[in-house]
Amino acid sequence: MGACFWGTALAVQAQDTTKRKTIDITSTFKPVLREAAKINFNAAPPVADTSRPVLNYNIPVQNLYFTYQPAELKPVALQMDSLRNWLYNNYIKVGIGNVHQPYIKAGFSFGNGENSYFNVFANYYNSKGDKPFQKNSLASVGAAGTYKTSKNLEWNGTLGFSSNDYYLYGYKPETLEFSKSDLRQRFQTIEAKVHFRNLEPTEFGLNYHPSLRVSVFGDNHSAKGRESNTVLNLPLEKTFGDEFAFKLGVTADLTNYSVNTPGKKYTDNNNLYQVGAAVLYKTPNLYIHGGALPTWQNKKFNLLPNLMADITTNDKQLTLQLGYIGYFLKGSYQRFASLNSWIAQPDSLMNTRVSEMYFGLKGSLAGHFSYSAKLGLQKYRDMNLFVNDTTDGKTFLTIYEPQINVVNLHTEVGYLIGEKFNATAGFNLNWFTKVEREMKAWGMIPIELNVGLRWQMLKDLWFHSDLWVWDGAQYRTKTGDAHKSPAGFDVNAGAEFRITKNFNLWLQMNNILNNKYERWNQYEVFGFNILGGITYSFNQR
Repeated sequence: MGACFWGTALAVQAQDTTKRKTIDITSTFKPVLREAAKINFNAAPPVADTSRPVLNYNIPVQNLYFTYQPAELKPVALQMDSLRNWLYNNYIKVGIGNVHQPYIKAGFSFGNGENSYFNVFANYYNSKGDKPFQKNSLASVGAAGTYKTSKNLEWNGTLGFSSNDYYLYGYKPETLEFSKSDLRQRFQTIEAKVHFRNLEPTEFGLNYHPSLRVSVFGDNHSAKGRESNTVLNLPLEKTFGDEFAFKLGVTADLTNYSVNTPGKKYTDNNNLYQVGAAVLYKTPNLYIHGGALPTWQNKKFNLLPNLMADITTNDKQLTLQLGYIGYFLKGSYQRFASLNSWIAQPDSLMNTRVSEMYFGLKGSLAGHFSYSAKLGLQKYRDMNLFVNDTTDGKTFLTIYEPQINVVNLHTEVGYLIGEKFNATAGFNLNWFTKVEREMKAWGMIPIELNVGLRWQMLKDLWFHSDLWVWDGAQYRTKTGDAHKSPAGFDVNAGAEFRITKNFNLWLQMNNILNNKYERWNQYEVFGFNILGGITYSFNQR
């Protein structure tokens, strides 16, 4: 054994130690992922759709409301669109014609265009017809302003003066002789108004809009007639969510009328107080207004109804209207003179109480056509009527009819294409079913038709036309008999053309068919008259 181990040790020591130690690798391992199978997408052409898509648009309906009585236009403070910059428009309009000699109108605007606006305006014309003393004149000046405060309030105020001269040329027989001063009737008015409102509801959901109007009215008669009118209105509305609201309003309408004769003064006070309360319910398809108007006129109490309802279809193209309402027409010298310029001084003042039940329809079609129709049963108590005096008929006396029942039909239609074309028509029918004391409803028009057209023919050319047709009113003769005036027919047309940025030419033709009708008995209107001139407008910036 020992010899064996010894031999092994000698063998180990006999190996070659000079050789380098190496490692021989005969193969390497490289991990490789198997290639994934690819999916090929082949796009297929779409199938042609031959069906016509149906697109539904819900466009809000814009109903139009028209006024068909000719009225004087006066510049007022404009509620500006917040999306547009306000331009300071100023203009001077002058003209002359065969009846109006001359005609002048002007308006000037000031303010910063953001929270303050101020307008000053003036108007003057003098007209003369073919008949002796068939002339009248008007001169008026005024100012109107609007101011918006930082506390979400808007103040508005107006102040104006006007002087109107009329001549009592409608005397019969026409051979009578009068001096100019005997026939001149001059009405002068000073009027001021102030009101303010909150532009957004308060934190308690309140909206308010109080107003105060004061006017002083007088004539030039030898026995001076003077009248002061004060109207205070305090409306308040409280909203409850989006559907309910409560309205409360107080109105005081005070009139003091006096006639100063030598050694004697006649005075008449005609005061009217109202307290109105109503509950409103509003949804997209239903509007209900239910309330009442307790009223005291010269210490006499009346409870007036104030019930209205509108039922609308989902597409807003048809609205059904129902109502039972009551209101007063104020009896004042100033209001009577605005209805009949040849009025004599009234002996007394009485308010007209009106109650009305009505049924109506309104809506629009095809986005351009609008319509409305209303059938009403009206009852007038203490209605003021005008009759010729029994001397020569040149003045009109004011009398009061205890009760007049009227069936009224009123319709309106309109067609509108943006600001380029606007055509309107209105028809009014009054059927007097009962006149309690008088023979007829003196001076009230039974049938009336009005048609108006406004058309921008070219970029700088505007055309307008109006048609008035009405049946003659009943009038009372000196002997107390009833007669009917001939029907009236009046066509007017005019145009305006812009020649430069600041100058416009304008032309107006009235009573084109020269129909010399009588709105009031014995007072023939002007025949054909033409008026033309130029307008200069400019901006301050």
